Amino acid sequence: MTYLGPIIDPHMHLWDLDRHYYSWLQDRPLPNNPAGDMSPIAYKSYGLDDYLADTAGWNLVQTVHVECGLPPKDQLSETDWLQGLADARGVIGGIVAGANLDDPRVEPLLEAQAARANVRGVRQIVNWHKDPAKTYGPTDLLLSDAWRAGYALLAKYGLSFDLQLYPSQMATAAGLAAAHPDIPVIVNHAGMPTDRDEAGLAAWRDGLALLAKLPNVACKISGLAMIDRAWTVDSLRPFVLRVIETFGPARCMFASNFPVEKVHGSFGDFYAAYDAITADFGQAERDQMFAGTASRIYRLPPTT
Repeated sequence: MTYLGPIIDPHMHLWDLDRHYYSWLQDRPLPNNPAGDMSPIAYKSYGLDDYLADTAGWNLVQTVHVECGLPPKDQLSETDWLQGLADARGVIGGIVAGANLDDPRVEPLLEAQAARANVRGVRQIVNWHKDPAKTYGPTDLLLSDAWRAGYALLAKYGLSFDLQLYPSQMATAAGLAAAHPDIPVIVNHAGMPTDRDEAGLAAWRDGLALLAKLPNVACKISGLAMIDRAWTVDSLRPFVLRVIETFGPARCMFASNFPVEKVHGSFGDFYAAYDAITADFGQAERDQMFAGTASRIYRLPPTT
């Protein structure tokens, strides 16, 4: 470990299976998950103490919790549980709450989510792929008028949007982000370059470039092992460096995606990779990517 500065992890998850039912973790058998086999983390709760044990040895100072795929009836309850944890324990500086933007009744939920002290934005996973094994839903929500109407409400409540999508959707997403410059957008998991043939990689590079032209868009570098499951530092390197080259350190943030990513490696494995890949960067740039960008984009409270 050569990076000794502060770490803000802007993409992590907690769940209490006694409090909420997470179908992707609790159904029997588990449903297909494009992120990989979730059986190692299924059927058991994952709390803040579990996360802190997984991150031990690193200078973790703060996190952003990202919603965990609950149905609309439980989305505010999840936030209230997390807000209670944040109030009692600290650590969770920001919350990206759940909201189904295609629900015509979503506005009261957005208003309620925004009223919680640590909520900074919302996420609804929009990954759509023509391959049934890779898609997260039956349709491309980015093309839905109802969904776009819900998205347009985010600015009214000062909420950002965490954008988890595939490269084939990036041109549409760039148009949406351009049409709503007052909504901060954070691309999840380096844009998920799932198609590794020449055309797929070109689509990823070109799509990232379109998104990066927009000043309201930033990108998390995380989740690459969901696609590259036999990953090494060298296999991740070109993807990490391409994102940094495209967005610049001031709009890039390293994240763990824990414990989902735990099925593909340890927290230390991933952060050691980020550390090694950026060893030649200046300290100020590394400080941004490991902490500063996340703090600024998610408007996090100062850490002591």
